[in-house]
Order: sequence, then C-alpha cells, then structure tokens
Amino acid sequence: MARRILVVDIGGTHVKLMTSANQQRQFDSGPKLTPQQLVAAIQRTVGDWKFDGISIGFPSPVLRGRIAKEPRHLGRGWVGFDFAKPLRQPVRVINDAAMQALGSYRGGRMLFLGLGTGLGSTLVWPGTVLPLELGDLPYEDTIIDEILGKSGLERFGKRDWKRRVLHSVKQLKIAFIADYVVLGGGNRHQFDSFPAGIEPGHNRNAFLGGQRLWQTDARTRRPKWTVL
Repeated sequence: MARRILVVDIGGTHVKLMTSANQQRQFDSGPKLTPQQLVAAIQRTVGDWKFDGISIGFPSPVLRGRIAKEPRHLGRGWVGFDFAKPLRQPVRVINDAAMQALGSYRGGRMLFLGLGTGLGSTLVWPGTVLPLELGDLPYEDTIIDEILGKSGLERFGKRDWKRRVLHSVKQLKIAFIADYVVLGGGNRHQFDSFPAGIEPGHNRNAFLGGQRLWQTDARTRRPKWTVL
C-alpha cells in the first residue's frame, strides 16, 4: 500500500499543509515564526488527517535533511532542529524550491527558479536533485535575490523587472546547460507568456515533490531520488 504523506510547504506569509493535490489547509507564517511554533501549529491544523510520514519544504539551505542556515524571513532556532521527535512521525526536510522543482520535473536536465520573496533555485536530472543558492550571486550593486525577488519587482516596476528576469533566466539556462527552465513562485503570474525553453510552474507541484521524496525503487527498495 502506498504511503500517505503530509506535505508541509513553509512560505514567508503562510504554511500550507497538503495530503493530496486537492486537500489543503494553511496557517499564518511570518518573521517571528519559530520551529516550536510551527510544530504546534501543524499539530493543531492537521485535525483528523491520517498520514505515515511528513515532507517539509523549508525556505533556507538544507544539508543531509537538516536545516543548515537560519531563514531570512522567519524567526530563529531552525538550524539542526529535529522535527521527527515532536511530530512523532518520520520526517524528511528539503529546501522548498527543491521540493517544488522535484514535483515539476518531467525528464532531462531541468533548472527550476522560484520567483517569490527571494529567488529559489534547483537543478534536477534523472534520479538527482541539486538545491542551489543562486540568489546569493552578485548582480550590479547587490545580489540577484534582491533583483529577481519581490523587492526587485517593487524597486524596478513590472516592465523593467520582467525584462531583467527573462535576461537572467536565459543566461542561467545557458550556464547550467539546462534543457528547459521552470519558473515557479507567486510572481510567475506577472508573465502572460514565456519564450521557448521556459515554462511556468505550479504551486501544486510542491505536493507532488513532497510525495516523490518518499518514492523507492520497487526492485532495490532504495530511494528513487538523491538530494545532494
């Protein structure tokens, strides 16, 4: 029988809980949210849902299943936090952009870029997920996170921001030898269309990514996906 997975997608303003593509609940996030508060809110919100494991998409670097850096837009105390003990379920933690990227993947070599509060980024090829931190790359007088993220949209206005996004995406596609680029995140909706080789992502793909994180090979029983 297939495992039932609770997918937790942590954003800067809301935390979404999903046990199927069409079943979702959420609660507020924000700059003061701590891991203890998150655990308590998950326990309150899941209600009568039944599940066998939990996937958590987190907006900060994750190394070997543990949060490696404090997030920019949440509270503190996340680094190394063990979710499995207080939640009393097996838990797998992955960067939030990587989780949506895994759910967006349809073969080949894919670069995922999430246009949200900042810039999420992940490279995926068969059996492998490589989370990236492209938002820290230098760009003019700042970093690319501040240009392609929410603050860049506010700073430059929609028309100039879109031009900068498409220019950067095309260059990153070349740099990573990607077959295609998926643009996810809330600000992808600023675009009505995309050039060839660039396609829109969907928030629902975070759920699929959280499910895929638990997939195993039927023959070897080993995980289908390696998250580097």
